[in-house]
Amino acid sequence: MLTITAIPAFSDNYIWCIINKKSKQAVVIDPGCSQSVISFINDQQLQLIGILVTHHHPDHIGGVEELKAKFNATAFGFKQAGTKHKKLDFIDQALVDGDVFSLLDTTFKLIEVPGHTLDHIAYYSPSDSQHTTPWLFCGDTLFSGGCGRLFEGSAAQMFHSLNKFVELPQHTEIFCAHEYTLSNLKFAKHLMPNNTALKHYITECEAKRKHEENTLPSTIGRELEINPFLRTNDPELIKSLKIAGSDIDNQAESVFAAIRKAKDHF
Repeated sequence: MLTITAIPAFSDNYIWCIINKKSKQAVVIDPGCSQSVISFINDQQLQLIGILVTHHHPDHIGGVEELKAKFNATAFGFKQAGTKHKKLDFIDQALVDGDVFSLLDTTFKLIEVPGHTLDHIAYYSPSDSQHTTPWLFCGDTLFSGGCGRLFEGSAAQMFHSLNKFVELPQHTEIFCAHEYTLSNLKFAKHLMPNNTALKHYITECEAKRKHEENTLPSTIGRELEINPFLRTNDPELIKSLKIAGSDIDNQAESVFAAIRKAKDHF
């Protein structure tokens, strides 16, 4: 069976590490900091065999080349990203949307999700004999209670990217790359003050952070209940946007764009 551990990095990054305890092999996702990973791998006496990259931002790729050199690990990433960003020349396995590959005796599927950046991808691993719950490693596309800023892509692209996640099983665990949950939930409460599930979740997450625990992973089902970016048909949310002066036509994509704009200025 496989397990997942969060390796903290910088002020709020999580470098997720998938571990096969029997073989002592490991895979990391978005290692922005090499030393954090090296310390963990050495402490746990693991063999790093793979690196999954979701996009080109430095806090997600800063440690890749050193880790490849030290552990001879294989780097997986988006084929189109390598042509657009010379900094991703380290990719060994260049993948396209829908590609399926195997690591640690489990399956991963690449999902193209532009929005935060144009080269952003996610990795989905359906449940199997190695892990009983589906996993989604989504980088900076989806956060608990929020979504990534639009540095390169458009609101329309992000909206359609997030809809790909909504189609996954609701018990899919979401491994986001940052501990942004409480700040995201503050904004969510601003738009949906009467959302009961959100109120309970805020209490739960505040307790976790008080004890220095991770709020992640979340699940698709939970995010559908509390994440404003996945609730574009929520009447309370739409009313809050209109009261604040947002010019929306009640179409889901228009509502999403208004939510993203409101969050940028919150």
